[in-house]
Amino acid sequence: MPISNKYSNLILQLNPNELNNTKKAEIDVLFYNRVPKTGSIQLIELMRALGRVHDYDVEKDPQNGGIRPLLDETEESDWIDNIVGLEDGTVFASHVNYLNFTKHEQPRPIYINMVRDPVDRVISWYYYIRAPWVFVPGRRRNNREMPNPQWVNTEFDQCVLSGEKVCTYIEGSLLERVGDHRRQTLFFCGHNEFKCTPFNSRLALQLAKQNVEREYAVVGTWEHTNETLAVLEAYVPRYFANASKMYYSGLHAAKANDNPMKPHISEEIVNMVRRNFTREIEFYQFCRQRLHKQYLALKLNELMRLDNSLVEMKAGNELAIRE
Repeated sequence: MPISNKYSNLILQLNPNELNNTKKAEIDVLFYNRVPKTGSIQLIELMRALGRVHDYDVEKDPQNGGIRPLLDETEESDWIDNIVGLEDGTVFASHVNYLNFTKHEQPRPIYINMVRDPVDRVISWYYYIRAPWVFVPGRRRNNREMPNPQWVNTEFDQCVLSGEKVCTYIEGSLLERVGDHRRQTLFFCGHNEFKCTPFNSRLALQLAKQNVEREYAVVGTWEHTNETLAVLEAYVPRYFANASKMYYSGLHAAKANDNPMKPHISEEIVNMVRRNFTREIEFYQFCRQRLHKQYLALKLNELMRLDNSLVEMKAGNELAIRE
């Protein structure tokens, strides 16, 4: 079926070079400020395998002190200094919000990240921190008391229906503590507490979108694996050449931090939560649409072979320009 004229014109305007921010990088360092519970370990393992082929190293921040939700100006500057000081051909992966290298007058790295449906992500986090293989080793290591069994055994739907604070997603609410991971936008907005931490806020959404559009080479999602791998291969070839082949050679079968104890959540509960995640969902959809634009730009010639109307429209547009 031919593509409608409206969408045909939009597709013909796509240009991979204009959609690729890799050329803006001023150092040969790939910065992956990974969002928790988006499959980041899977991507790190893929990069480690590719690094052995393409001669680069992957440095993963051990985060021994836990995930820091916000850095102050001095801490942000120190992080940036450390990343800029890495050797050429290094991937640095860490759970940290967007870092603005330009603001600190430092050369920019290549930015990448991954996103996930925001409600699926908070449900995944809810059960992840309650998994015994996650909380028991950490608490034993730090000589901390084990959590209340009621906390461990409360299902997500019970938590939502009972109105427990941890499952009440109120627009404008601020960060409560380390481990409050309802804000996917925070990892793209930055470290400004006033602008970036109010939950589901318009300003945080706008800043996150601006940073993705201006800075990030690729923001992918495992929910669109083939498109993500194809775009990474084409837009960041230094680090991702032959990523699809490597991934499907066996890495795709191993999922780190997968939680078999996570139950099915009813559609009613999921929809109830979604009503409070409107701007988080909008950001996720924005990232998906951007990924698809980058992918379509790569496949334009292939699309033209399949749809003659695109060829005719392109010829007509070129003729109109000449006239």
